[in-house]
Amino acid sequence: MTHYKTDIEIARSANLKPIFEIGERLNIPANSLVPYGHTKAKIKLDYIDTLSEREDGKLILVTAISPTAAGEGKTTTSVGLADGMKLIGKDTTLCLREPSLGPCFGMKGGAAGGGYAQVVPMEDINLHFTGDFHAIGSAHNLLSALVDNSIYWGSDANLDSRRVVWRRVVDMNDRALREITCSLGGIANGYPRESGFDITVASEVMAIFCLATDLYNLESRLGRIIVGFRRDRSAVTASDLMGHRPMAVLLKDAIAPNLVQTLENNPALVHGGPFANIAHGCNSVVATKAALKMSDYVITEAGFGADLGAQKFLDIKCRSAGLKPSAIVLVATIRALKLQGNVSKYDLKTENVEAVAKGCVNLKRHLENIEKYGLPAIVAINRFVSDSDEEVRCVQDFCQALGVEAVEANHWSQGGEGTVELAHKVVDLVDTSQPNFRLLYKNELSLEEKIRKISKEIYRASDIVVDDKAAAYLSQVESMGFGHLPICMAKTQYSFSVDRTLVGAPEGHIIPVREVRLSAGAGFVVVICGDMMTMPGLPRVPAANAIHIAQSGQVDGLF
Repeated sequence: MTHYKTDIEIARSANLKPIFEIGERLNIPANSLVPYGHTKAKIKLDYIDTLSEREDGKLILVTAISPTAAGEGKTTTSVGLADGMKLIGKDTTLCLREPSLGPCFGMKGGAAGGGYAQVVPMEDINLHFTGDFHAIGSAHNLLSALVDNSIYWGSDANLDSRRVVWRRVVDMNDRALREITCSLGGIANGYPRESGFDITVASEVMAIFCLATDLYNLESRLGRIIVGFRRDRSAVTASDLMGHRPMAVLLKDAIAPNLVQTLENNPALVHGGPFANIAHGCNSVVATKAALKMSDYVITEAGFGADLGAQKFLDIKCRSAGLKPSAIVLVATIRALKLQGNVSKYDLKTENVEAVAKGCVNLKRHLENIEKYGLPAIVAINRFVSDSDEEVRCVQDFCQALGVEAVEANHWSQGGEGTVELAHKVVDLVDTSQPNFRLLYKNELSLEEKIRKISKEIYRASDIVVDDKAAAYLSQVESMGFGHLPICMAKTQYSFSVDRTLVGAPEGHIIPVREVRLSAGAGFVVVICGDMMTMPGLPRVPAANAIHIAQSGQVDGLF
C-alpha cells in the first residue's frame, strides 16, 4: 500500500528559508521586517506607506462550491496556484487568513493548506502565530470591561444596562458561553445582566481589523463601535467610554501584516481571519493592498462557498477598500460534487459519473452568481487520487457547455508543478479579459431590500421573513443614519438555504432573519439567519482529543 505523508510530516520536512530572504523576494529591506523567530515576520507599516505611488498588480480571488465533509481545498488551491504562477515566471504574492483555534481544536482542523501546497511554519500558523488573535480578543474584552465599569460607576455615558449589545469573545468553540449572566455575587461585582460570548473571529474588532486601511483608520473605526443605548435610545459608542484609543494600543503591532512562505519558499501574507458564515470572511485590507503594490499578481481567498465568502469579499471588502478583482477561480472536488449529488460520504471513492453530473448543479449556481458581478471565472478541479478520468471529464464537459474552462489541478500531491496548466490558464484569463466589475446592490437600497436582494439573487430564495424584533431594529438602524451600509449575512455555509441538509442548488425557500446586529465601526450590518450561532460548539469527538506533545517534543495530531 502506498504511504502518503501527512500534512504535518510534509511541513516538517520542508526546507524553509530565513524570513529575511523571503522579504528580499518582495524587495522588502531587512530593517522593514520585525522577525518573530527565523521563519515569520511582520512588515512595518511605515514601509508599506512608501509603496503608495506604485501601480497595483492584478487581484485574483479563489473561492469554492458549497462546503461538504469531503472537502474542497480552497486554501490548498490558493497556495498551489501561487506556487504554480511563480514556476511560470509570474511575480506573485499569496494573501490568506489566519486560522482560528476554534476549528483547529474542533471539527475542521488546521487551515494552512495541505499536502505539498502549504504555508509554513504550519504549526505556528495554526496555533498562536504572531499573537494577532490574542490582541484582537484582548482589545474586544477591554471594551467589554469598560462597558460594565461604566454601568458600575454610573459614568456620564449613561449606558442603560438593559440595552447593552456588546458581548465578550474567546477564540474557542464553547457553546456553554453562548448565553451567560454576568456581574453576580453582590454589590461589589456590579449590576447583574444577561450577556454572552462570541468566537473571536465573529468579533466586530476582527472585522474592523481586517477592513481598516491603517492604524489611524483602525482607531477611528474602533471609536464608532456601538456598545449599547441610553434610556432615550441614543447610541453609546466605544469613544464615549474612551475605549478606542487603548484598544488601538493593544492592536498597534498586530495590524502589521505577517510574512511567511509556502513550501516552495514563495512569499505569503497571512493576516486577519473573520469567518465567512458569521462574519465577512476575508484577510486584511492592509495585507491585500500591500501585496498589490509589491507584486504583479495577488492570489487571495474568501471563506467557504462563493455564496458567502465571495459575495462578502465583493460586496463588503471591495466596496469598502475600492478593490477591483480581475478574475475568480472557483474550486471544486469530485468528492464534493458527489455529495452535492446526494451520494453517501462512505461511497465517495466509488466511481459515479452520474452523481458528479447531478452535483454539478451546485457548481453551476456559483458560476451564475459570479457572473452577476461581471467577473471572468475559471474552475479548478482539485483532484484526489480516487477520482477517475471519466469523472473529471464530466466536470470539464459540463463547464465547457457553460462557456467556462475547468482545469485539473494536482497541487496536493505535486505542489506548484501540479498547477502549471491552471496557472497558465489563469494568467491568460486575467491578461486577456476585460472585467466589468459591479456590485450586487447599491448603497441607496433599504437594509431590508439589500437582504432580499442577496437572498433572492444569490441564495435563490423566494423571499425573506424578518422577525418582528429584527425588523424593528432594522428600522432603528436606518433612523440612526446607517441605512447605506452593506449587509453581512450570517447563515449556514453548507447550503444555499438555511437548512444545511438541502444540498445541490435549492430554490424557492424562505430565508428567516432572526437577529440583526449593527457593526458601525466595521461598516456593515450583520443579519443572522435561521439557527446560525456566532459561538460554535465542539463536535462529539473534537479534533482536540488527538492533539498532543510527542516524546520528541513536537506537536502531533494537529493536522
